[in-house]
Amino acid sequence: MSIEKKESSKNAWNKYNGKEVEEVFDFCEGYRKFMSKCKTERECVKEVIRLAKAEGYKDIEDIIKNKQQLKPGDKVYANNKGKTLALFVIGNEPMEAGLKILGAHIDSPRLDAKQNPLYEDSELVLLDTHYYGGIKKYQWVTLPLALHGVVVKKDGTVIDICIGEDENDPVVGVSDLLIHLAGDQMDKKANKVIEGEDLNVLIGSMPLKDTKKDAVKANILKILKEKYDFEEEDFLSAEIEIVPAGKARDYGLDRSMIMAYGHDDRVCSYTSLLALFDIKQTDKTCCCLLVDKEEIGSVGATGMHSRFFENIVAEVIYKVEGYSDLKLRRCLTNSKMLSSDVSAAFDPNYPSVMEKKNAAFFGRGMVFNKYTGARGKSGCNDANAEYMAELRNIMEKHNVSIQTAELGKVDVGGGGTIAYILAQYNMEVIDCGVALHNMHAPWEVASKIDIFETMKGYRAFLIEA
Repeated sequence: MSIEKKESSKNAWNKYNGKEVEEVFDFCEGYRKFMSKCKTERECVKEVIRLAKAEGYKDIEDIIKNKQQLKPGDKVYANNKGKTLALFVIGNEPMEAGLKILGAHIDSPRLDAKQNPLYEDSELVLLDTHYYGGIKKYQWVTLPLALHGVVVKKDGTVIDICIGEDENDPVVGVSDLLIHLAGDQMDKKANKVIEGEDLNVLIGSMPLKDTKKDAVKANILKILKEKYDFEEEDFLSAEIEIVPAGKARDYGLDRSMIMAYGHDDRVCSYTSLLALFDIKQTDKTCCCLLVDKEEIGSVGATGMHSRFFENIVAEVIYKVEGYSDLKLRRCLTNSKMLSSDVSAAFDPNYPSVMEKKNAAFFGRGMVFNKYTGARGKSGCNDANAEYMAELRNIMEKHNVSIQTAELGKVDVGGGGTIAYILAQYNMEVIDCGVALHNMHAPWEVASKIDIFETMKGYRAFLIEA
């Protein structure tokens, strides 16, 4: 058997007939619409709550307020400041037996407007930005961009902002230097071609008549006041995220892939969520955890390093069977988790950074990364062999196509996830998810069959682990 034939036999598409392929495409169409609608962590939380309520999930705050108890089969969610969400299906076994956790993040690399962002220069008005997460800055110029976020006024009024997504909306963007004058620029290293302080977003050029100073800025402020009812000073209490404008699209002439902003890590968030929705009754309590701030180190009150998850598990224990600190510690220690995050897919345009035997490929299904990290596995969670063997058995039982991978060749690069943070509770944790092309670029690409197989893998884990 030739190598080519052997490798092609691993392709997960080969498992499916015509009717089953339709199921894959139908599932991914739901995901594509989700990605078109949810481009920020706030938008993800709102949409997930909407979907969860339709599935019968209740807000745990209402359970607490009404002094109700939880019983097996109950479904609840906990919302942390509109940016992090934990969903639970209560199991039949005591909470001390541990949880089955799918944990993903819903933040993605982007540009953030600064606290004092608006200024006029040469009769153009721009927004000053600070990039968020690991990006190649040169990828963010000359793209149609949209503004998403909130402005909170001093009286507490919250104004939702979304400009650039409707086909009738204007878009904004960051300019680049024309090739005719770019001799010096083209000699720079890639990380210096576009500097962080130069990622200023052009938003207007028309002056307000009869205005002597900063007339273009005055016109923009007039538009913001008339359309959104906020003043320039309200930027001080705003969170405006600048993201690629436009819908997620089918990719490839065969429509076998999806191009979208934010596959990392909403592709694992969506598949984890839909896997949880399939669980109606369970032995151990199941959890889907969707967190913020992973791209900048999982910091802050809505990042994985906060005590939100630990605290909400304590609340669940209290409502199920009565709380004790020992129950909480045993629950977390006995838990098992899939750290649902993306991996890098082999790209034949850039083969030198991958070691093929230990790389992920489009079409081969769900990816397990036993470890991530960099420079000798630094900063990673290195899952143990026993846990990997258990998961192999589960995936085989449920006919889930899986592959294993490292994030590139040794010492070429590396990365991390939330896995090591949960592992501090002494629970079993491993990274697994969907492989991508263009990771952290404004538009990333994922294989539909890998998305579907990953959902199946997450579901199998919740059933069997």
